[in-house]
Amino acid sequence: MKLPCLLPALLFAAIPWLPAANVRDFGARGDGIADDTAAVAAAVRAATDGPIEFPRGRYRLTRTVEVALATAGPLGITGRAGAASVVMAGPGPAFRFIGSHDRGTADPRSVRPVTRDQERLPVVADLEITGAHPEADGIEFRHTLQPTIRGVLIRQVRHGLHFTGRNRNVLIHGSHIYDCHGIGVFLDAANIHQIIIGDSHLSYCRQGGIKVVASEIRNFQITGNDIEYNFAAGGPPVADIWFDLAGTGSVREGTISGNTIQALQSPGGANLRFTGIPGNPLKVGVWSITGNHFASQETSIHLADAAGVTITGNTFLRGFTHHLLIERSRNILVSGNILDRNADYFPPGTAARGGIVVDRSTAVLISQNLIEGVEAGSAEAGGAVLVSGSREVSVLGNQIRAPRFRGLHVRGSTNVQVADNLVTEEPGRERMLAALELEGECPGTVVRGNLLARGRNGSVVNRATGATVTPPDLAR
Repeated sequence: MKLPCLLPALLFAAIPWLPAANVRDFGARGDGIADDTAAVAAAVRAATDGPIEFPRGRYRLTRTVEVALATAGPLGITGRAGAASVVMAGPGPAFRFIGSHDRGTADPRSVRPVTRDQERLPVVADLEITGAHPEADGIEFRHTLQPTIRGVLIRQVRHGLHFTGRNRNVLIHGSHIYDCHGIGVFLDAANIHQIIIGDSHLSYCRQGGIKVVASEIRNFQITGNDIEYNFAAGGPPVADIWFDLAGTGSVREGTISGNTIQALQSPGGANLRFTGIPGNPLKVGVWSITGNHFASQETSIHLADAAGVTITGNTFLRGFTHHLLIERSRNILVSGNILDRNADYFPPGTAARGGIVVDRSTAVLISQNLIEGVEAGSAEAGGAVLVSGSREVSVLGNQIRAPRFRGLHVRGSTNVQVADNLVTEEPGRERMLAALELEGECPGTVVRGNLLARGRNGSVVNRATGATVTPPDLAR
């Protein structure tokens, strides 16, 4: 009764020059009903070269098909122009690629011959993977070199792409990771140097679009993607992109560029979040965040215990609590961004506080930003830009239009420069309290050369000690 599966397997083993293994030749039905696990596993074992091919159909798996690259490789898994679908009806990933690159780096001198010759470049392309089990995942990669995912749709699984252990030189391109009840791309206690996610859609994943937990990551580029609506209504806090050291590891040397990153407001949610190690901000950072659009989450960008981050040339819209929240961080540049309040996105009754908060941080430069209509603050404290409990902060050359409470608020901070800013009111909107307010002990703080509207309580309210304030010019 096993003859339909065994004959093709024997044929492929006897004639090693045969091309790619077609899973139907090993007995796969592809009707979405029959269990095709044994047939697919037989195709993996028999393929001595080329891809494992899935013709059009729905191939049901009930357990993980493991691809042990040291013996099965080099090979990949491919559909035909996206017409084939793999349905994972059991727990775990549909496919698990396992290599032996558990030590060394991407340096050719550290790559062992078996990895270089048998395991390099495992490819998954032109295929759909869907879940039919609550613990079904898409694909797991462990100890692999140059894994490449292109033209793949993964949906209705727990985690879409799951990386564990040491991997190097990862490429994810032109793919759709969509409608997952876990995480879209999950780096789970992983050690990865050189990873690029580009030109993909990572959306509607309830525990996050991209999440890195307790990992050691270097050289990570996230470019040209649409990363949207990754949140769970009523669930725990999530982020579209979240680097969470969870008290161990490091995530450094990366770029987030040219993406659209937006969601819907969820409690504690963020579009982008860096969570470092309290007391040691050097473990997460050295990142460039440029040319992105952030929108419609409680906090757009949240840096906690991070260092060496540049945030430049981005647009922000509807940060319901903050546009930028910078906590216990150092060496942060925020420059040339637009924090917009487009009336088309704010129908009557829509409130989004927004604004920039710098809290207990050191060496922060906020310059040349356009900030409009921020509602953050209260009668007691806060404004479009709040600097609190921080040191060596420069707020230079920003334009702040029509803040609800204050343009700038400096509280209990040392060596703060506030210079060459323009804070204005908008006719027809409620007047702000003050353009600038200072309070608490602020030694070394200098305020000079600003052009400020008067506000209800005056252009500058100075209740600080240790600050030098040059009277501003009054904006009209």
